[in-house]
This record gives sequence, C-alpha cells and structure tokens, in this order.
Amino acid sequence: MMSRLRNTCVPGLCLVATLAMCASGFAQTAPGAEAAPNSQANGQELNGKIELLTRSLEQTQTELARSRSEIEQLRVMLGEVLKRMDGGAAVHPQGSNAAVAPALEETPQAAQISQDDWDLLNARVEEQRQTKVESGSKFRLKLSGILLFNAFDNSGNVDNLDLPAIALPSRGGYPSGGLGASARQSIIGLTGIGPQIFGARASADLQMGFYGGLPSGYTATTSGIANLRIARIRFDWEKTSVVAGLDYLFFSPNTPTTYMSVAVPGFASAGNLWTYTPTIRVEHRFGGARSPFKVEAGLLDPSSNVNYTTNNNLRLPSPAESSRIPTYAIHVSYNKKSEERPVSFGVGGVYSPQEFFGFYRVEGWAATADWRFGLLPRTELSGQFFTGRGIDGFGGLPENPYPLQNQFVYNTLTAPLLANVGVIGGWSQLKFKWNAQHEFNVAAGTGGRNSAGLRRTLSTSFPAPLIPARNQMLFANYIFRPRSDLVFSAEYRRLRTYEITGSPDSAGQVGLAVGFLF
Repeated sequence: MMSRLRNTCVPGLCLVATLAMCASGFAQTAPGAEAAPNSQANGQELNGKIELLTRSLEQTQTELARSRSEIEQLRVMLGEVLKRMDGGAAVHPQGSNAAVAPALEETPQAAQISQDDWDLLNARVEEQRQTKVESGSKFRLKLSGILLFNAFDNSGNVDNLDLPAIALPSRGGYPSGGLGASARQSIIGLTGIGPQIFGARASADLQMGFYGGLPSGYTATTSGIANLRIARIRFDWEKTSVVAGLDYLFFSPNTPTTYMSVAVPGFASAGNLWTYTPTIRVEHRFGGARSPFKVEAGLLDPSSNVNYTTNNNLRLPSPAESSRIPTYAIHVSYNKKSEERPVSFGVGGVYSPQEFFGFYRVEGWAATADWRFGLLPRTELSGQFFTGRGIDGFGGLPENPYPLQNQFVYNTLTAPLLANVGVIGGWSQLKFKWNAQHEFNVAAGTGGRNSAGLRRTLSTSFPAPLIPARNQMLFANYIFRPRSDLVFSAEYRRLRTYEITGSPDSAGQVGLAVGFLF
C-alpha cells in the first residue's frame, strides 16, 4: 500500500516542479521588446508544454482514483473478516431466554489488492484468531457463560435454601430461615458455527449448569453436580429454521429478569412455563429474516414432575411417553425488534396425550399468551398467561416438596386424576431501565390448580401427598452493570403458598448476586 502511494505521489511532485519552471520562464520572456520577434515560437512551445502537463495530470488523477478504489475494497474486506470473527450467538443467563438464529452472511465480491495490503490483512486476521477458541473441526467455536455468586438470607421455611420455590409450614422446635451463599447457578456454554449445507447455515449450542444435585463431602452444599441444560443443532435458511435437541419451550419465550434465580428461571413454580425438553421444531419467518411475523411448530418429549424410574440408571416411560404419541405445540408471534420500544406478542397451543395404569388416557392441553412492549420511555412490560390441564411437566405450578410414601398408589390412582385437574397461571414484570448501567424490575406471578378437583384427587391417596393448591411469588430487584461483562444485583422476594385447606404459608428472601459474563 505504501509503495502504491509513493508511486502516485512522485508524478504529482514532478508536475508541480514543471509548472513552476514553466511559469518562471514565461515570466522572464513575457516583458521586453527583444522577445517580440520570438513571441509566436515561444507561445507554441508553451502550449505544447501545457498540453503535455495536462495529459500527465489526467494520468496521475486516474492512478489516484484507482488507488482509492482498491483501498476502499481492502477496507470492506477487512471489515467483513472482522465481522465474521466477532459475530455468533452468546450464552446468557436464563433472564434472557429467547434463542436467536445466527445472521445469514453474504459473500463479498473479490477485490484485487497488492501484496503489502494482503500481508496487512493476514496479520490482522491472525491477531483476531488468538482470542478465539479453536475446535477440532476448524470451524468457529465460541465460549461464553456466567460465573455467578449468590448470597442470601431466608426468613420462614422453604423447600430449597439456595433457590426457594414454595413456602412450607413451620415445624415446632426447628429453627426458621437460614443464611448462606452459593456459586451453583454458574453456567458455561459453547456455540459452534458450522458450514453451509443444502443452502442452510449450520450451528450448535451446548450449555451446562451446576445445579444437577449435591455431591457428598465437605463441599456438598456449595459445589453442584454438572447437568445438561441445552444441547441443540440449528439449520437456518433465509426464512426458515429447523432446530433439534434439548431446548427450552419455544411457546414460552419470555422469562423474568433476575440474577437470584438463573439455574431455574424466576416464577418456575408460580406461573412460568420453563422446562428443558427434547424438541424438534420448525420456525418460519414471513417476509425474510427481519420479518416481525413468525410461526413455530414442533414435537416435544415433556418430562414428568414425578420420578417414574426405579434407580439412577433405568429410565421407564412417563405417561406422555407411554401414549406413544409426541406432544404437539405451535406458537404464532409478532416481534418488532427495537432497543427503545420493543414490541412482542404471541399465542400458543399445546396438545399432550398421556396414558396411565389401566389404559386410562388423559388428553392434556394448554393455551398460552405472552407479551412484551414498552409503556413509557425507559419502561417495559412483559409476561405470560396459561391455562389447561395435564401439563405439570412443563413447570409453572407448585410441586410436592417431600418424597412419596407410597409411589405405587400415587402412580396408579392419584396421578391419572391429578392430570385431569384444571390449572391456570401467569406472571408479569415491569422493567425500568434508567440507562445502560442501572435497571429496576418489579414482578409477580401465580400458578395453581382447581382446589375442588385437587381435594377430590388427594382423597384417593392415603396418606395424601402434600401438593399445594396455589403458589404466589413476587420480587423487586436492582441491577447495576458497570461494564457489559460485570453484574451486581440486590433483590427481595416474597413467597406465599396455599394448601387445599388452612391459611397460607409465607417466606421471604433477601439476596445479593455478583456475576461475570464471558
């Protein structure tokens, strides 16, 4: 590049020097009577020199224009390379649940550049490669995640000290509440960008957490067992995407914003459908990748809120799997992407056939609605609503916190009747974002079962399991982000759990969170 600039500058300097000499000569010969006889000859000579200089100037301008064009092409190529190196999807905590398809890349036109420019481009690319993770397949691989530390103080009795889901009755003689800390909600993930196949861009996401249980030993309460959260592969065309693997519920895209509940999303037992389940789904965007209208449909293998296995190595079919019919789901949404005023609204439907002992069949179903839109400047309202029956495996409802004393009676008599009990729930959150660093959130959620139907169902079991009729939860938090990769949060949450009879049980939690995103 420098050699080309030198080549274009030398003719310009020569041109300036020649013009100066010609002007000097013209100034010396113009005045005086002695030069009059030769004025005609001098004029012809001067015209010839001017014509020569004009041609030289035009040639120099052409070379300069060509050099500028090649430099611009080089700049465009370098920008495309850096964009591809820095692009790709990142893993976030569950506070942002939605999964976005990687942008379809366009191949830039080839440009003819000099060897110096090519060496500069290779050096810049090599510098970028030093900051990336290299995979065995030589395709781009990106490491991301969050290291999250939580400290908390609970008041009242809860089912889980780290991440309480429901409030429990007080126990005479036992202390109430507890103080603790944990890093078990940390998450690590990998995103791989593969080649194009059949016109689609292939990619994959793998996400691991550490909330899969508690090991034995001195660090049992603070060190978690690794568990698989997301493991999916995507094929993205311009208007259509196909996703297969362990994935979130695509008909429940919104999640409350909280850093005290990341391993299990906020309101997981109080109105938020959230579970991870094997899924095959197709997504179609009307009008292209930036179209606001989208339709998703897929097949799911939902989990069960009751353990149907006899030990840790055997997997027996759940009622949904025993039906030999997959769960069907569809979701239609409108999404207007905007940092200032996002607008999103969607409706969904679920059909989940189940078969229990004695060939007893239940046609599980659910209807859902989700929304997200700006109210006033810097404010946003989001949430979800659902109703149906036989969808306990999708979360959103309070579960039995104690082991079943007679699992055979529960599986054969209670579980089929419980699947027929109607359920309803939902949550809503108001977000106020002062700026990129300061954010406030207030949210409330509830999820429950029909009390009369639940009472009739539990009367078939002896002893009757403790299955709460309804669970309510609310929280308020402040989130401070001094940098894009550093998060501090303070939160207060309140739980109230209703049984089929009696007054509700209450509990609270005050927590602090420190997270580093990478």
